[in-house]
Amino acid sequence: MNITQIKYVLTVASSPSMREAATKLYVTQPALSASIRELEEELGILIFERTNKGISLTEEGREFVAYGKKALAQYEILEARYLSKDSDKEHFSVSTQHYNFAIKAFTEIIRDKDPDRYVFSIHETKTAEVLKDVGTLKSEVGIVSFSRDNEAVIRKLFKEYQLEFTPLMIRETYAYVWKDHKFAKRKTISLEELKEYPCVAFDQSDDSNFYLTEEAMGNYDFRKLIKSDDRATTMEIISDLHGYSVGSGMLAGDEQILKGLVSIKLKEEDPLTIGYILRKGSELSPYAKAYVEELEKYRE
Repeated sequence: MNITQIKYVLTVASSPSMREAATKLYVTQPALSASIRELEEELGILIFERTNKGISLTEEGREFVAYGKKALAQYEILEARYLSKDSDKEHFSVSTQHYNFAIKAFTEIIRDKDPDRYVFSIHETKTAEVLKDVGTLKSEVGIVSFSRDNEAVIRKLFKEYQLEFTPLMIRETYAYVWKDHKFAKRKTISLEELKEYPCVAFDQSDDSNFYLTEEAMGNYDFRKLIKSDDRATTMEIISDLHGYSVGSGMLAGDEQILKGLVSIKLKEEDPLTIGYILRKGSELSPYAKAYVEELEKYRE
């Protein structure tokens, strides 16, 4: 078994057909099929069920894919660290939900440490990706949040990914609207009052699992809902359609990034607990330690 065969299996598993997988991998379909059959023979399992209608994962295949994803993630980290042209540079990576204080802490340690040669990464991404990135050590630190509704599920995932969570703050629930919205000057508001306007939520790309939402009121039945996975797009939609989003009200100090938005306290209560995650037992780099120290400055 080699890493190429693992990549082949993962690509086939995520493709609608063997032909499309072969195209993605720039190999011929017969060569791809032969390589996977060799792997199955070596392991003594059947990864794919082959029928006239196509191929599908077997139960053993689904288990292999789960482990294969973890193995590939670890390999890519090693490859980037030791085999790339940047192997002689300092490395540090953070994954975060959409919180500006996480970005500020990141830029602060770069300014403070000022390394001569480095490749640093910050991934502003979906909840599942933050958990996976830290669990596989793609990132040393992650920033996540949970509400009362999804706390049990998120904590279960912490355990599954062997993560330690440290809370920094508990924030109440706010609605973000554009500064010219008719409700912009309100101090408090209810979701019922906002029902005629579209709510813009961050798309976690999994309609079946609202428990990975990073916003409060994740299980609320919004009458009008628009999903977006881009901050600039979200703000434009809120402005153009007089929509709103639900968040933690953390606008202080973010005027340049979120210029034009105002926050209004929601009457509905669904506080968010926000904090950072580390992989259990991992030895932090000097930059990760400095980043955690910077995050601790936001503790309430």
